[in-house]
Amino acid sequence: MADTNPASVHTTPNPKGGWDNQKNGRKLSHHNTKDEAEKQGREEARQSETEHKIHNKDGKISESNSYGNDPFPPKG
Repeated sequence: MADTNPASVHTTPNPKGGWDNQKNGRKLSHHNTKDEAEKQGREEARQSETEHKIHNKDGKISESNSYGNDPFPPKG
């Protein structure tokens, strides 16, 4: 999985159970349910003004939301 923004918050399944939020390869939090992890991941992404990528149980990204400054449409 290639990610162009390493500061993105990723909500991913934990192989030992539950769900984790990670940023820059470091675990931010662990939750028992995906819903809890998504809520916390969304808040972290908003505070960091970055993307929040939510993964399925198979590890594939199912949803991506951006909370930073979106320069589109370009000026001019």
